Amino acid sequence: MLKDRGMQIVKAENGVIALDILNMQSGIDLILMDIMMPVMDGYEAMQKIRAQLKFKKLPVIALTAKAMKDDKQKCIDAGANDYIAKPVDIDRLLSLMRVWLSK
Repeated sequence: MLKDRGMQIVKAENGVIALDILNMQSGIDLILMDIMMPVMDGYEAMQKIRAQLKFKKLPVIALTAKAMKDDKQKCIDAGANDYIAKPVDIDRLLSLMRVWLSK
């Protein structure tokens, strides 16, 4: 859906690959971080991203299927700027992306 809206997408299968991509590829404007990934979950990946000074201001929107009461705060504490539960409402996601990309 995002490609259909003219966005360039770079996909990482897990947090380790996401970190590698971030360090090798410039021009990434926003991260959609799935919390439940193999090898390194989204919480750990966001913490490692935020530990690098060059990524302190890179917007991160966390995606999770769990949608438990404290999930949003846990995502924010790990380094996310915002949070959205699955199944993702595409209009809400696009709205969040507009907000964070405009900052």
